Amino acid sequence: MNGEKRDFAPPMTGGSSLLVIFSVLCLTVFALLALSTAQADGRLGEAASEAVKNYYRADTEAQTVLARLRSGEVPEGVTLTEKTAADRAAADETATGTADGSAANGVSTNGASQTDEKVITAAWTCRISDTQALEAEADFFGGLGDSYRITRWQSVSTAAWEPDDSLPVWDGEFGE
Repeated sequence: MNGEKRDFAPPMTGGSSLLVIFSVLCLTVFALLALSTAQADGRLGEAASEAVKNYYRADTEAQTVLARLRSGEVPEGVTLTEKTAADRAAADETATGTADGSAANGVSTNGASQTDEKVITAAWTCRISDTQALEAEADFFGGLGDSYRITRWQSVSTAAWEPDDSLPVWDGEFGE
C-alpha cells in the first residue's frame, strides 16, 4: 500500500491452550477417581450386605435350635451339661459379681428361677462365615422345655489369630 510493511502477529493462544489442556487433564483424573471410588463403595456395600445376611441366617438357625430345645427335642450339634442350681448360681456370681448373674450381663431369664433343682445347660454353634460363628448357650431350669435363660448369644472369630510383626517399632535404643 504505501510501501509500509505491516507485520501481522496472530493472537497469543499458547497460554490459554495450556490452561485448557491442564483443566481437561484435571477433570479427567477427577472423573476416574470418582469412578473408582464409586466402584469401591459398591463392593463394600455388597460385602456388608452379605455379612449381615450371613449373620441373620445364623441367628435364625440358632433361634430354631432354641425353639426345638424348648419343645424338649435335642437337635444335632447341641451339647448338654447338667448342673445343680446352686452350682450354676455360684458360677454366675463368680463371673458377673451378682447373685443371680443376670443384672450384670443382660441375659434374658424368661421366667427362670434359681430355686429349681437341676439346670441343664445347652450350648451350640451356628456358622456365620469361614471366619465367624454364632455361639449360643441357654440354661434350662428343671429340664428341657421348662423355663430357660439365655446366657450367651455371641458372634466369635473362628480364624486363627496371627500377630502382625512387620512394623518396625523403635525399641528406645540408638545404634545398630
